[in-house]
Amino acid sequence: MLTNRTRNATGKRMLVTVFTLMLAAGVAGCATDKMSTGSISRPSAKSIENMSSAELNSTAASLGKAYSQNTNDKSTALSYAGVLQMSGRQDQALAVMRKLAIALPKDRDVLAAYGKALAAVGQLEPALDAVRRAQTPEYPDWKLVSAEGAILDQMGQAAQARQLYRKALDMKPNEPSVLSNLGMSYVLEGDLRTAETYMRSAAQAPGADSRVRQNLALVVGLQGRFDEAEKIAREELSPEQAQANVAYLRNMLSQQNAWNQLKNEDGNKPETNTN
Repeated sequence: MLTNRTRNATGKRMLVTVFTLMLAAGVAGCATDKMSTGSISRPSAKSIENMSSAELNSTAASLGKAYSQNTNDKSTALSYAGVLQMSGRQDQALAVMRKLAIALPKDRDVLAAYGKALAAVGQLEPALDAVRRAQTPEYPDWKLVSAEGAILDQMGQAAQARQLYRKALDMKPNEPSVLSNLGMSYVLEGDLRTAETYMRSAAQAPGADSRVRQNLALVVGLQGRFDEAEKIAREELSPEQAQANVAYLRNMLSQQNAWNQLKNEDGNKPETNTN
C-alpha cells in the first residue's frame, strides 16, 4: 500500500516526466522555460516561442552562419543559443554559451544565460554557481534572483526557491515571469490549484508574454480541463498547434495513468491561501 509520501513523490515524478517528454518532443507552446534571465534580440519579428519546427530550424541556420563569423559577438551568440534551446538542441546551446562565457567571464547577461544553458542539461550545481556569480549584491537583479529560484526548484529546494521568487516580486511587483515561476514551483509539488492561482495572476499581469499564458494552459490541462486549456492556447497559437498540444498532453497523462493520481493528490490537499 502506498503511503502519502510515496504517492506524492510518484506524482511529482510523473509531472517532471510529462514536462521532460513535452520538451523532448518539441511541442510548440507548452513552454517550461522558467529562467528568462536576459533580453535576447530576435532575427525575426515572430517570437521563437511561436515558431514552428521548420521556422526554428531556418532561424537557427541563419544565426549559425552569423555566429560562425564571430563567435564572441554577444548578441548573436545569445540569440543563437536561445533558438537552439527552443529547438531542443540543448548540448549545442551549452557549447555556444560556454565559449561566450570564456570570452566574457564578467558579463552578467552572459553568465545568466550560461547558467540557463547548464540547467537545461541538468548541470544544476554549475548553473547555480554561474547565476550567483552574475549577481551583484549592491545592485541585485530581480531576473537573476528569480533564475536562482528556478534552479533551486529543480534541485528540490522548493522552500528556498519560493523565498527567492517573493524577494524578486518585492523588487519587481507583479512581474508575470516571476509569478509564473512561482506557479511552476507548485506544479512540481503537485499542488495544481495553487499553481493555477499564480498562473492566472501572471497571465493577467501587464507585460505577460506568450510563455506565461502557455504555462497557464498547461496547468489547466494537467487538471484535465482540456477544452479550457485549448481555448487558452488558441489565444497564443494557431488552432492546429493548440489542438496538437492539448492532444499530446491528454495522451501523455492517459498513457501514464497520471491524471487520476494527480487529481486524487490535489483533491487531498488543504485549501491554500495565496494572498
